[in-house]
Amino acid sequence: MIRIEAVWLAVQPLDMRAGTEAALARVVNVFGQARPHHAYLFANRRANRMKVLVHDGIGVWLAARRLNSGKFVWPKEGAATAALSQAQFDALVLGLPWQRIGEAGVIRVL
Repeated sequence: MIRIEAVWLAVQPLDMRAGTEAALARVVNVFGQARPHHAYLFANRRANRMKVLVHDGIGVWLAARRLNSGKFVWPKEGAATAALSQAQFDALVLGLPWQRIGEAGVIRVL
């Protein structure tokens, strides 16, 4: 199992044709560095596809997810990056409104 200590979301879209090296370069450009045991999330412009780059301490893993209908709830404005809790990440990959998930899984009004 790959250990992930922190999940980071990049607001600006990523071309889903990007491979591991291009995604890693984007992580370094956006976040300053790729830290071990951190996951970095990117979506395409339509927000129906997502790529996750994970640095496991030895190398990097790149995974992709696509929604057949609907789209991921992705921030459009504000900061260039965001940190997500495990509960928020779980909601995001299911296409749920992750920004409404608070501490201990409590749903709150934005």
